[in-house]
Amino acid sequence: MTHLVFFEKPGCGGNARQRAALEAAGHTLERRNLLTAHWTPDSLLVFLAPLPVADWFNRAAPRVKSGEVQPVALDAATALALLLQEPLLIRRPLMQRTDNGTCHVGFETAAVDVWVGLGTNPASPRTLEGCASPTEHCAAPV
Repeated sequence: MTHLVFFEKPGCGGNARQRAALEAAGHTLERRNLLTAHWTPDSLLVFLAPLPVADWFNRAAPRVKSGEVQPVALDAATALALLLQEPLLIRRPLMQRTDNGTCHVGFETAAVDVWVGLGTNPASPRTLEGCASPTEHCAAPV
């Protein structure tokens, strides 16, 4: 199976379910804190550049949910500056394969299955992305 660098928000229940799915499929993970990683514009763009700017953002982030940050209204330079300043806004997880260096953003199950293989079945959730609870928040980062 594949070894992945897995950038997550510590304490996030969604990231825990994503890790469990990857590990159940036989993958190994090198876990890193998305919020404290030393991001540069270039290192973050390795993950984000192939996607539309609006898809760079964590839709469950409080500032996005409240409408204070509107990803669809941002150009790439402004969005990148905002994400570097406030990593909580970055869509997660960010994952990178160590065998070929390819990257993936978010956790839509079918897309991750194509990328690394999850051995999913038709009854499994279509996506493991985002917060599963509409009323509870993930634990605060430590």
